[in-house]
Amino acid sequence: MPVVESSLVVPVDPGTAYAVSQTTGEVRLLWDPFIRRQRLLDGATRPAKGVRVATTHRSGLRMTSEYVSYNPPTNVGMKMLTGTWFFHHFAAGWRFAAEPGGGTRAVWRYSFSCRPRWLAPLAERIGAALLRRDIDRRIAGFARGCADPRVLAAIRA
Repeated sequence: MPVVESSLVVPVDPGTAYAVSQTTGEVRLLWDPFIRRQRLLDGATRPAKGVRVATTHRSGLRMTSEYVSYNPPTNVGMKMLTGTWFFHHFAAGWRFAAEPGGGTRAVWRYSFSCRPRWLAPLAERIGAALLRRDIDRRIAGFARGCADPRVLAAIRA
């Protein structure tokens, strides 16, 4: 199963980095170039293990995912429940660790597999290249969010 990962150091503590990564709605749109819309489902008001999330990509593709882990301030993981036809499996996760010199190392990881099975070897190579570009853009947006006064004010509210 292909894995795509990107990491960087942000100038905030792990708790703040974690909180920025878990923003939703309008606050998420301030930093995440991937999404057009995102909302928690089933009446949930906060992310937590077992909470489902509806996400619409900027291209219009949709995915419903579920939190499979939620451990502030160190890690969070999600898996796709429903989504585009070409993903057989898709999951994503964040890890956060304090850096010795200050700040937080943030690591964002995708794992996925494609269908149909006969096309998967080619589709997964292409998918890895596209998702690499995507995850690098998203983590760069995340870093901007960690420095955006509007995002920081929202997570502290």
